[in-house]
Amino acid sequence: MSSPVVNRTAIFINPDRARVLIRPFRPASEQRIVKIIARLLALPEADIEALLGRVMADFSERHKKTQDLVLERFESVRAFLVTDLELSEARRVLIGSYFSHEYALEAAALFNPSITPHPDQSDLPPGALRFVLSLRATGEGHVSSITFRTGVIDAALTITVNTPTRFVTEARAVPEAPYAKALFARQLAELGFAGDFTRRTLAALDDPFILAELRAALVVVENQLSETPGVAATSGAILAHALSNHQVRFAPGLRMSERVIFPRSPSQSNGIEDARFVAFTHEDGTRTYFATYTAYDGRSTFPQLLETRDFLDFTFITLAGPAVQNKGMALFPRQVGGRYVMLGRQDNENIFILFSDDLHFWRTSALLLKPTYAWEFVQLGNCGSPIETERGWLVLSHGVGAMRKYSIGAFLLDLEDPTTVIGRLREPLITPAEDEREGYVPNVVYSCGALLHGRELIIPYAVSDYATRFATVSLDAVLDAMA
Repeated sequence: MSSPVVNRTAIFINPDRARVLIRPFRPASEQRIVKIIARLLALPEADIEALLGRVMADFSERHKKTQDLVLERFESVRAFLVTDLELSEARRVLIGSYFSHEYALEAAALFNPSITPHPDQSDLPPGALRFVLSLRATGEGHVSSITFRTGVIDAALTITVNTPTRFVTEARAVPEAPYAKALFARQLAELGFAGDFTRRTLAALDDPFILAELRAALVVVENQLSETPGVAATSGAILAHALSNHQVRFAPGLRMSERVIFPRSPSQSNGIEDARFVAFTHEDGTRTYFATYTAYDGRSTFPQLLETRDFLDFTFITLAGPAVQNKGMALFPRQVGGRYVMLGRQDNENIFILFSDDLHFWRTSALLLKPTYAWEFVQLGNCGSPIETERGWLVLSHGVGAMRKYSIGAFLLDLEDPTTVIGRLREPLITPAEDEREGYVPNVVYSCGALLHGRELIIPYAVSDYATRFATVSLDAVLDAMA
C-alpha cells in the first residue's frame, strides 16, 4: 500500500505588517481623557488646522475614510467635554485622532486557514472554482481576528490567490439586529439564569427585541429589585450574553481581502481563534456558511459559531449544553439522519462526535477516535469539517507527537453512521518540511479546513503558526492508503 503523494505549491501567504486598522485608544483613567481634551480645546483654531493637516498627511493614505473613523472616536469621548459649545469639524477630528491608534492585525502571524467555495461562481472558465480562504490574523497582544482572501482553482489544479489590497476595514456592529425571545430565554436557562430577575426582564421585552430594548429593560428591573443580592451580577451576565450573540456587517463595496472581523464581545475580547468555515446545505437545498471558532477572553475558551450567507453580514452564536467544551469543534456540511453532527475534542486528547436536533444546543458526545500511532500519541484533533465522498466522510486530523511536533493525517467515517470509523491513515499525510519548521511555534503544520475539487484535495495549511501555504493530493490515493 503506497503512501499518497502530496504536492506542495509555491504559494506562501505571509503576514503583512503594513495592513493596519484604526482602533480605539483609551487612556487608563478618565482624568487623563479630560486633560487631553482640555489641552486641545485650549489651542487656537489656526494651530488646530495645522496639527490636523500633519495628522492627515501621515495617516489618510493608509486607510479608507480615515476622517470618518477618527470622528467616531471623537463621539466616543464627547461626554468628557466640559462645554456644549459646538466645535469646528477640524477640532473634532483632531480630538478623535488623540483617541485612536493603528493596529497591525497580522504583525505576529497569518495562519490556520480554512477554505470554502465562494458564494459567487460567475464568469469562470469550465472546471474552475472560486474560493474564500479564511485566515487567523494575530497582532499586538496576541489578539486574533478573522481576515479573508479569495482565489481560483482551475481545471488543471492551478491555484491562484488574489493579491490583497493594503487596506483593511473592521466589520461594524448591527445595533438593530433582532433577538428571538424564546431562544434567548433557553440560552439563559442553560447558563443558570432562569430566576425572577430574568423572568421580569424577558416579560418587559417584545419578541423579537433589540439590544437597546434589553439594556433599558435591565435598568428597570435592576431598580425594581435593587435590594436583592446579586442583581447587578445577573444583569451584567445577561447583557454579556446578548453582546456575545451579535451581528456585524461589512459595506457591500469592500473587497473580500479588506474585510476583518475583529473581537468585540466580552467572550472574545482576547481573540477569535481558528475559524473552521463550511458550506452547509440545508434539507431544502439552501446554503449557509457556518464557522465554528474558539472565543478567548484572556482566561477561558468558549466554542462558538459564526453564520453568514454572503460574507457581508455575520451573526455570532453562542453554543450551549454540556458537550460544548474545549477547542476545535467542526460541523458536518449537512444533517445526517435528520440531525446536526459535530466533531470535537472534549477532553483535550481524543476526537469525539456530537449529535443534536438544535444547532444551538449540544448535550451529549461519544468517543470516536483515540491517539494510536506515535505521531499522535500526545493528542488528536480535527483539521476542519468532514468532506463528503462516495466512500465516506473524509476527515483531516492533526496529531501531536514527540517534541510537540504537529502533523496532518486523515480518517474516514461511514456516510450513514458517522460514529463508525471505516478507514484511517497509519502515517501522517503532511509533516513539517525543513523550510516549514521555523516560526512562531516551531514544527507545526495545521489546517482548519480543506475542500475537494474534482478528485483532488486542496489543503491550505499553516506552517509553524506563522504563515500559510497550499498542498494538493489525490483523493483516491488518500482513500486507498487507509487501513
